[in-house]
Amino acid sequence: MSGGEATPSPRFDVVVPTVGRATLPATLAALTPAVPRGLGQVLLVDDRPGADATDPVVDRDALPAGLGERVRILRSGGRGPAGARNVGWRAGTAPWVAFLDDDVLPPDGWAAALAADLDAAAPDVAGVQARLVVPRPAGRRPTDQERSDGALEDAAWATADMAYRREALEAATGFDERFPRAYREDADLALRLERAGWRLARGARVCVHPPRTAPWHASVGRQRGNADDATMRTLHGPDWRAAARVPRGRRRVHLATVAAGAAAAGLAAAGRPRAAALAAAGWAASTAQFSWTRIAPGPRTPRETAAMVATSALIPPAAAWHWARGWVRVARMDDRAPLPAAGPRPAAPAAADPRPAAAAVPQEAAAGA
Repeated sequence: MSGGEATPSPRFDVVVPTVGRATLPATLAALTPAVPRGLGQVLLVDDRPGADATDPVVDRDALPAGLGERVRILRSGGRGPAGARNVGWRAGTAPWVAFLDDDVLPPDGWAAALAADLDAAAPDVAGVQARLVVPRPAGRRPTDQERSDGALEDAAWATADMAYRREALEAATGFDERFPRAYREDADLALRLERAGWRLARGARVCVHPPRTAPWHASVGRQRGNADDATMRTLHGPDWRAAARVPRGRRRVHLATVAAGAAAAGLAAAGRPRAAALAAAGWAASTAQFSWTRIAPGPRTPRETAAMVATSALIPPAAAWHWARGWVRVARMDDRAPLPAAGPRPAAPAAADPRPAAAAVPQEAAAGA
């Protein structure tokens, strides 16, 4: 040793899976104040299919001073968020791994707050979740998309900003890549860890998740997640929603709505107009009620109202289709068991009592042994 000040070991790596969202540079720039304390590598995992070195996902030279040399770009070839996160954390070495989505904005002091969360974590705590803040629009009610994003504030174990102990990730073999999109893969990992004896905690750090800009029909596309619900039920049983703190959605109502619409069409084709009209009335009533539940809390502008009416008619068949598609996918799985997970290391045994053995007997007796 030269006698100079030793460089402290990093406490955590940061893993950012990305498909090249326009928000990525802002997410990375927000990490700059985090550089001084605890941060090891920033493992940026480019998950664009077919991406290579000739098409960098970010301009390293444009990153703020002090950050660019910590960024390591990896590629996962379009395996999805679960696969990209696995590539990222397995390439690091720090004892904790902080996962960030590429559309969040860590505020000033985020690294120090993360370090404090990790310091406070007991040995059997596998992960510490941030408190996500989704800004609300000023002067008007939030749109359907903004309310959907706002629900992230109450979501359990959202990997938009979630730190996991490396030891726990290794014990669980990481994220299950049978979840191909950013949906339920975080809940699956958390359930496996909890069932193995680990605990998960909410920390004190805050991370901002700005509402996404999305097309008017984005809510229809979100129904793809119904396929992943089929996977969750297969891996974790019928009570997985309660265990994962996931509220029950409208799938049963959607299926009934689709059945009413199909019955109306079938009865009309069979020359039974009265029965067809009755079924069509059921479909219309369900669709109207669904539309209103989405219009009422929103801004009620003509554009938003038209989008809610149109998508409320499209969402039930989309949900039913993806739910059925999910079960077909499950039927084709070679392995329908959850990935294994090991529990936390047992606590170190207490120091030996220096007193003679006889002196310890009354304590054991008092404890009811």
